[in-house]
Amino acid sequence: MTLIADSAALAAFCERLSASDFVTVDTEFMRDRTYWPQLCLLQLAGVEDAAAVDALAPGLDLGPVLRLMDNPKILKVFHAARQDLEIFSRLMGRLPTPLFDSQVAAMVCGFGDAVSYETLAGQLAGARIDKSVRFTDWAARPLSERQITYALADVVHLRAVYVALAQRLTSSERAGWLQAEMAGLLDPATYRFDPEEAWRRLKPRGAKPRLVVILREVAAWREREAQRRDIPRNRVLRDEAVLDIAAHAPTTAAELARMRGLSKGAADGRMGQDLLAAVARGLAVPDVELPHVPRQAELPPGLGPVVELLKVLLKMKCEMHDVAQKLVAATADLERIAADDNAEVPALVGWRRQVFGEDALALKHGRIALALRGKRLVIVPMGNDAAAAQRVRA
Repeated sequence: MTLIADSAALAAFCERLSASDFVTVDTEFMRDRTYWPQLCLLQLAGVEDAAAVDALAPGLDLGPVLRLMDNPKILKVFHAARQDLEIFSRLMGRLPTPLFDSQVAAMVCGFGDAVSYETLAGQLAGARIDKSVRFTDWAARPLSERQITYALADVVHLRAVYVALAQRLTSSERAGWLQAEMAGLLDPATYRFDPEEAWRRLKPRGAKPRLVVILREVAAWREREAQRRDIPRNRVLRDEAVLDIAAHAPTTAAELARMRGLSKGAADGRMGQDLLAAVARGLAVPDVELPHVPRQAELPPGLGPVVELLKVLLKMKCEMHDVAQKLVAATADLERIAADDNAEVPALVGWRRQVFGEDALALKHGRIALALRGKRLVIVPMGNDAAAAQRVRA
């Protein structure tokens, strides 16, 4: 059990790690009472060294860790890095680079959709992870030995997981696939929380343009308020209340008090004034400046069975190529392919087109068929389509 709680020890540890080609990284944080994640524990491991860093230790200087994360010569290995990267983006003002996410790599290597760390550690490192303390209060001190042991396991076994996945990516020549899938994770915009865009989280169905602009104003106010007070947005105002206010557009405190989730006291107070001001801003937008809200396209009649057939083909091709279906196409993508040969979906571009897209179009137009041979589903070329026949043989 190694816990670092003073700056000198942390600087020495990071100095040792700086000689590594890669470091494995994980965090433990709390967010149930705050808007921004509260970093409580930071785990790091090099080839031979591993330690947990008490991020809440008084006076601890995290500078050596941040410089390590900023070192372009050291690969940073995470598992399911999205929330960890949000923390580092806030601490550093940028993302750690270069980066490897073992969950994304595992999907590229055929371990299924959103594979867990426990699964990978078991299959690739022969490790068994004890998750019994996973949901403890990581902000409480002192930390127990079981908590620290659990936390360190998330970086210790990740070393073997990374090495095994890196070897598979090299042997299968899929390193380029991984880089393409990491693009969104490495986009700094992913970690910006623009209040003006907060309404998109609520995904209003069939919303009219006026409702959208009111929703935009109300959701932006809530987001700014949550950030200012550093509390979860639903503690400011629940999603249902935000949608209700946007739908009914109250203009008085009495009308606002009838919205769900709002007491008369809140409606009569500063919150009520702010919400009414947000509604007023939405109502004041001229009709000519209202946003265009595209209607959700409905699947043309008769294409439902085509989509179901494409789902079967997708499952089949992903099993053949040992890649997660989630990486290749979603159901919405299949619907668009069924309706349009030139649909702008990832499945018709790059490696996805080679794995699935070409055959999806061929199946749609009858150039190939699916058939059962014994208990096995196979692709059968139809007619004289040489290209389809070649893909089937490959």
